[in-house]
Amino acid sequence: MAATCQCEANRQLYVPKLAVLEHITPQTPLETLLQFRFEDGQPLGHRAGQFVEVSLPGIGEAPISIASAPCEDPIFELCVRRVGNVTTALHNLQEGALVGIRGPYGNGFPDEALHGQDVLIVAGGIGLIPVRPLIHHIMCNRFDYGTFTLLYGMKRPEEMLFRDEVEQWQASDAVDLHLTIDRPHPDWSGHVGVITTLFPDLDPDPARTRAVVVGPPIMYRFVILECQNKALADENIILSLERNMKCGVGKCGHCQINNKYVCLDGPVFTYSELKHMWEAI
Repeated sequence: MAATCQCEANRQLYVPKLAVLEHITPQTPLETLLQFRFEDGQPLGHRAGQFVEVSLPGIGEAPISIASAPCEDPIFELCVRRVGNVTTALHNLQEGALVGIRGPYGNGFPDEALHGQDVLIVAGGIGLIPVRPLIHHIMCNRFDYGTFTLLYGMKRPEEMLFRDEVEQWQASDAVDLHLTIDRPHPDWSGHVGVITTLFPDLDPDPARTRAVVVGPPIMYRFVILECQNKALADENIILSLERNMKCGVGKCGHCQINNKYVCLDGPVFTYSELKHMWEAI
């Protein structure tokens, strides 16, 4: 009987809920923001930094970062880069289409470790997507945090995500926003250089600062060095790994690094946790 119950519990792990595609907002030639609502009207119930598994019948399933802030609203957002069969099919959906959603999964960003502290967010490319919920949360609860600095880098200006929001952040006193692109561009008059070239202008209080870093794997090693050069402790450097995830529930082993499953134990880790894990970063 117990074995039957466990078998049924495992089966339920893979059963998605139906969600309706409510709205589509193109962001760049590769990324599109999709707004969903569960058919039963329930909220997603997520934390900033978590992800969901999105499925389309006959095509497949893919892990996608949640792009909207936690709230009681039944609407939630996913920003999808078109890179494979599932994500291409998601880009081709029309409003009113149904998709399957499992989750939310993962641990998310540790708000208890950030609360009351100075926060430095370093986002490279589509790394802005998983930290967008955290940015919204901090902006909405600004007095619960110390200084708030956001570094956002991209290869070219046309790759900028959430352009309207970025312009609002630039005009706001609530966040110290630094933008950069990798190489000179005729449509860009701001800072040029990889994201680590923004660090010399920073003067963080190492005892109070918590750095949240999300971006392409090659970025991590160099950003970690810059954080360490600013005397940030390894346990105060927080990184999100989302590569290699597949099932989302620690069953397939695709995301296993040493004795950790990124989908279950992460995707958010401190550098003090990762630095001894071979091939983690």
